[in-house]
Amino acid sequence: MIVGAAVVRDGALLVQQRAYPAEAAGLWELPGGRVERGESETDAVRRECAEELSVAVVPGERVGADVALPGGKVLRVYGAVLADAVEPRAVEHRALRWVTGPELACVDWLPADRVLVPALRALLDASPGQATRE
Repeated sequence: MIVGAAVVRDGALLVQQRAYPAEAAGLWELPGGRVERGESETDAVRRECAEELSVAVVPGERVGADVALPGGKVLRVYGAVLADAVEPRAVEHRALRWVTGPELACVDWLPADRVLVPALRALLDASPGQATRE
């Protein structure tokens, strides 16, 4: 199982740009990664955000449907908010950015994350602060 974090702040979604491998470099994705043995999915969301962004998050409800990945893996995304005022930073990725609902369709997503754009848009449309961002 692979988990992703749809981190929302002030009506915008945090996305990160891959630095590697070569075939994915430059594409954008949600933070996340593999669920380790004995770890819950939400604990994996917390750990991955700490490792990839140097931030603490509070995971929430699932976002969208499961996405089938190569090799029989599955991507499951959870909504999340930052636990404190620490600004995320790109630890393992080339860049980070906050995108609003209208910008989601313009992001050069990894294929698995692109499938989730309608669900991510719905998440942003329902989030507090969305009206102030558009």
